[in-house]
Amino acid sequence: MSFSRRQFVQHSAGGLLAGALLTRTAGAAADEPAAAMPIVDTHQHLWDLQVVRPPWLRGASDLLNRRYAMPEYREATDGLNVVKAVYMEVDVNPRDHVAEAEHVIGLCRSKQHPTVAAVIGGHPASDAFADYVARFKDSPYVKGVRQVLHGGTPAGYCLSDEFVRGIRLLGDAGLSFDLCLRPGELSDGAKLAERCPETRFIVDHCGNADPNAFAADSGGKPSHDPAGWKRDIEALAKWDNVICKISGVVARAPKEDAATALAPIVNHCLDSFGPDRVVFGGDWPVCLRGATFRQWVLILREIVAERPAAERRKLWHDNAVRCYELDV
Repeated sequence: MSFSRRQFVQHSAGGLLAGALLTRTAGAAADEPAAAMPIVDTHQHLWDLQVVRPPWLRGASDLLNRRYAMPEYREATDGLNVVKAVYMEVDVNPRDHVAEAEHVIGLCRSKQHPTVAAVIGGHPASDAFADYVARFKDSPYVKGVRQVLHGGTPAGYCLSDEFVRGIRLLGDAGLSFDLCLRPGELSDGAKLAERCPETRFIVDHCGNADPNAFAADSGGKPSHDPAGWKRDIEALAKWDNVICKISGVVARAPKEDAATALAPIVNHCLDSFGPDRVVFGGDWPVCLRGATFRQWVLILREIVAERPAAERRKLWHDNAVRCYELDV
């Protein structure tokens, strides 16, 4: 599976259309109505509890501690023109990594589901990582690996020699790595991207920005410094082997006027990375903490409504097809 990091060179930054971004206009998508645009969901979670049970579900709310498999996903995305989906690992016990990967590869092979590719779980710093990568690197369905770094790993963990070695191994294999970091540690991600220039990185969830950090009257306590997050997003965007996933942030958005709350985050990511290095992710069912899949799609459509149709199509579909090599 080949990959050229030059595919992600930023050609131009999308302009911020202040004030007008939150108003839907009929003419904004005259050449291709927003509802008609095909969607590639690059962040699809599934957990069939008969196959694998992520350990973190034991402490999760009833909202998430239940089965979310393909039938539920089809129902959640019905009528939204989701044409393809990329499965995202669900932080299973490391002993279940192989079982999780083989299960989702089976889904992709069936051709009966929107899921056509996968980012599987893995621990790059582990001694067994090289053998694990070798097992799956030739699968046309496995596109990358993720280890969640905002939970049980300390700051700076991803810059250890062992971790960097594993990330470079992914680049050699033509596989990507998803950066799921605490906002205050995004600078570690930029340093990692610099040290591993031949590996493709995807910044998950807009760098896990907290909407409360951007709302003066939110009433909530922000979990990070908004100015620091902005600088770190810009630092990540300087590396042409890094792209950004517009996902996840709706889970913490206020119920009222979510588009207004999320617009500063989404727009900063779009403007920093440019139209060719951003992809859409549903983050279902985790998004249900703040909105349904449909609501998240409608919120994002509202935020980007004034951007050129060609850029919106890249966000929703074209960039994902190219970045994940989905024509399989």
